[in-house]
Amino acid sequence: MPRHGRLELTGVPLHIIQRGINRCASFIDDDDRRHYLRLLDRHAKQRELHIHAYVLMSNHAHLLVSSRHAGAASQVMHRVGLSYVASFNRRHRRTGALWEGRFKSCLVACNQYLLTVYRYIELNPVRAAMTEKPEQYAWSSACGNLGLHADALLTLTRAFWR
Repeated sequence: MPRHGRLELTGVPLHIIQRGINRCASFIDDDDRRHYLRLLDRHAKQRELHIHAYVLMSNHAHLLVSSRHAGAASQVMHRVGLSYVASFNRRHRRTGALWEGRFKSCLVACNQYLLTVYRYIELNPVRAAMTEKPEQYAWSSACGNLGLHADALLTLTRAFWR
Protein backbone atom coordinates (compact mmCIF):
# COMPACT_ATOMS: atom_id res chain seq x y z
CA MET A 1 0.00 0.00 0.00
CA PRO A 2 1.54 3.35 -1.01
CA ARG A 3 2.36 5.96 1.59
CA HIS A 4 0.19 9.02 1.95
CA GLY A 5 1.76 12.16 0.55
CA ARG A 6 2.93 14.96 2.82
CA LEU A 7 0.45 17.74 3.45
CA GLU A 8 1.50 20.63 1.22
CA LEU A 9 -0.70 23.63 0.58
CA THR A 10 -0.07 25.93 -2.34
CA GLY A 11 1.76 29.05 -1.16
CA VAL A 12 1.96 27.94 2.49
CA PRO A 13 5.58 27.57 3.67
CA LEU A 14 6.86 24.28 5.07
CA HIS A 15 9.54 23.73 7.68
CA ILE A 16 11.34 20.56 6.57
CA ILE A 17 13.65 18.53 8.79
CA GLN A 18 15.73 15.66 7.48
CA ARG A 19 17.80 13.68 10.00
CA GLY A 20 20.62 11.21 9.52
CA ILE A 21 19.79 7.65 10.52
CA ASN A 22 20.65 6.96 14.17
CA ARG A 23 21.73 10.61 14.31
CA CYS A 24 24.87 9.69 12.37
CA ALA A 25 26.63 12.21 10.15
CA SER A 26 24.86 12.94 6.89
CA PHE A 27 27.38 15.65 5.92
CA ILE A 28 30.98 14.66 6.58
CA ASP A 29 32.81 17.45 4.80
CA ASP A 30 32.33 20.61 2.78
CA ASP A 31 32.18 18.65 -0.49
CA ASP A 32 29.12 16.83 0.86
CA ARG A 33 27.48 20.09 1.85
CA ARG A 34 28.24 21.75 -1.50
CA HIS A 35 26.88 18.75 -3.37
CA TYR A 36 23.66 18.70 -1.32
CA LEU A 37 23.10 22.42 -1.93
CA ARG A 38 23.78 22.04 -5.68
CA LEU A 39 21.23 19.21 -5.88
CA LEU A 40 18.74 21.21 -3.85
CA ASP A 41 19.21 24.24 -6.11
CA ARG A 42 18.83 22.25 -9.33
CA HIS A 43 15.73 20.29 -8.28
CA ALA A 44 14.08 23.27 -6.54
CA LYS A 45 14.40 25.33 -9.72
CA GLN A 46 12.97 22.51 -11.84
CA ARG A 47 9.91 22.20 -9.57
CA GLU A 48 9.59 25.93 -8.76
CA LEU A 49 10.19 25.33 -5.07
CA HIS A 50 11.25 28.50 -3.25
CA ILE A 51 13.85 28.13 -0.51
CA HIS A 52 13.60 30.83 2.14
CA ALA A 53 16.02 29.51 4.78
CA TYR A 54 18.28 26.51 5.30
CA VAL A 55 20.97 25.11 7.53
CA LEU A 56 23.08 21.99 7.07
CA MET A 57 24.24 20.58 10.38
CA SER A 58 26.46 17.52 10.65
CA ASN A 59 23.61 15.03 11.07
CA HIS A 60 20.52 16.88 9.83
CA ALA A 61 19.19 19.66 7.66
CA HIS A 62 16.44 22.25 8.10
CA LEU A 63 14.71 23.97 5.20
CA LEU A 64 11.99 26.60 4.97
CA VAL A 65 10.32 26.30 1.57
CA SER A 66 7.16 27.18 -0.33
CA SER A 67 5.70 26.61 -3.77
CA ARG A 68 2.75 27.49 -5.94
CA HIS A 69 2.53 23.79 -6.81
CA ALA A 70 1.25 21.26 -4.28
CA GLY A 71 3.66 18.33 -3.98
CA ALA A 72 6.73 20.26 -5.14
CA ALA A 73 8.54 19.93 -1.80
CA SER A 74 8.01 16.18 -1.68
CA GLN A 75 9.20 15.77 -5.26
CA VAL A 76 12.31 17.86 -4.63
CA MET A 77 13.17 16.12 -1.37
CA HIS A 78 12.71 12.71 -3.03
CA ARG A 79 14.99 13.57 -5.96
CA VAL A 80 17.63 15.27 -3.81
CA GLY A 81 17.55 12.34 -1.39
CA LEU A 82 18.05 9.70 -4.09
CA SER A 83 20.90 11.55 -5.77
CA TYR A 84 22.62 12.66 -2.58
CA VAL A 85 22.53 9.28 -0.82
CA ALA A 86 23.88 7.47 -3.87
CA SER A 87 26.80 9.87 -4.22
CA PHE A 88 27.41 10.01 -0.45
CA ASN A 89 27.56 6.20 -0.24
CA ARG A 90 29.85 5.94 -3.26
CA ARG A 91 32.15 8.70 -2.02
CA HIS A 92 32.43 7.41 1.54
CA ARG A 93 32.47 3.70 0.58
CA ARG A 94 29.33 2.79 2.49
CA THR A 95 25.96 1.21 1.73
CA GLY A 96 22.43 1.50 3.00
CA ALA A 97 20.13 4.23 4.20
CA LEU A 98 21.44 7.63 5.19
CA TRP A 99 18.25 9.37 6.28
CA GLU A 100 16.00 8.47 9.19
CA GLY A 101 12.94 7.68 7.08
CA ARG A 102 11.17 10.35 5.07
CA PHE A 103 11.68 13.99 5.86
CA LYS A 104 9.46 15.57 8.49
CA SER A 105 7.53 18.72 7.71
CA CYS A 106 5.32 21.26 9.40
CA LEU A 107 3.07 23.86 7.78
CA VAL A 108 3.97 27.46 8.63
CA ALA A 109 0.58 29.14 8.38
CA CYS A 110 1.10 32.63 9.83
CA ASN A 111 3.73 35.35 9.45
CA GLN A 112 4.67 35.39 13.14
CA TYR A 113 5.43 31.68 13.07
CA LEU A 114 7.27 32.13 9.75
CA LEU A 115 9.71 34.54 11.38
CA THR A 116 10.11 32.16 14.33
CA VAL A 117 11.04 29.35 11.93
CA TYR A 118 13.55 31.60 10.13
CA ARG A 119 15.23 32.30 13.47
CA TYR A 120 15.06 28.68 14.61
CA ILE A 121 16.75 27.45 11.43
CA GLU A 122 19.47 30.07 11.23
CA LEU A 123 20.27 29.99 14.97
CA ASN A 124 20.74 26.21 14.95
CA PRO A 125 24.58 26.40 14.73
CA VAL A 126 24.62 28.94 17.60
CA ARG A 127 22.48 26.69 19.82
CA ALA A 128 24.79 23.77 18.96
CA ALA A 129 27.81 25.89 20.05
CA MET A 130 29.35 25.62 16.58
CA THR A 131 29.60 29.40 16.21
CA GLU A 132 28.82 32.54 18.16
CA LYS A 133 26.79 34.30 15.45
CA PRO A 134 24.59 32.73 12.77
CA GLU A 135 26.32 34.65 9.97
CA GLN A 136 29.64 32.98 10.91
CA TYR A 137 28.32 29.55 9.90
CA ALA A 138 29.03 28.91 6.21
CA TRP A 139 26.30 26.31 5.64
CA SER A 140 23.19 28.32 6.33
CA SER A 141 21.10 31.01 4.73
CA ALA A 142 21.89 33.56 7.45
CA CYS A 143 24.37 35.62 5.40
CA GLY A 144 22.04 35.67 2.41
CA ASN A 145 19.01 36.65 4.46
CA LEU A 146 21.00 39.34 6.29
CA GLY A 147 22.15 40.77 2.95
CA LEU A 148 25.83 40.12 3.70
CA HIS A 149 26.31 38.24 0.44
CA ALA A 150 24.20 37.00 -2.44
CA ASP A 151 22.76 33.49 -2.14
CA ALA A 152 21.17 32.34 -5.40
CA LEU A 153 19.42 29.51 -3.56
CA LEU A 154 17.21 31.90 -1.59
CA THR A 155 13.87 33.49 -2.33
CA LEU A 156 12.99 36.06 0.31
CA THR A 157 9.41 36.36 1.54
CA ARG A 158 7.43 39.58 1.89
CA ALA A 159 6.88 38.76 5.56
CA PHE A 160 10.64 38.64 6.10
CA TRP A 161 11.13 42.15 4.68
CA ARG A 162 8.21 43.61 6.65
